[in-house]
Amino acid sequence: MQPSSNQAQMKSLSHCMEKMTAEGYTANFGVQDQHLQHMDSGHSYLPDQVHIVDFYRFEGITDPDDNSILYVIETNDGRKGMLVDAYGVYSNPDVDEFIKEVEDIKKKKGMEK
Repeated sequence: MQPSSNQAQMKSLSHCMEKMTAEGYTANFGVQDQHLQHMDSGHSYLPDQVHIVDFYRFEGITDPDDNSILYVIETNDGRKGMLVDAYGVYSNPDVDEFIKEVEDIKKKKGMEK
């Protein structure tokens, strides 16, 4: 069975990020000092203030070590955005630790639209 064109496109990190941006997930997040940080304002969030509404894993086309994960995030104060990290050997241990502390993590069953 061939994947639909939408499924094939969702295998691209850049396409997925464009789709999430179009859906209003425009904030750029990072992890610093055990907090999720909004990179533009510097506002920080604790794990219980963060909801991961979806996530996507991607493998590099030419290099199997080139793996990344995109977290789609909403915060308690209504900020919506994304956090990108490597996964596997090259993942950021600070991001890993923070994500382990987030209790509200969901995975949607697919990306229609």
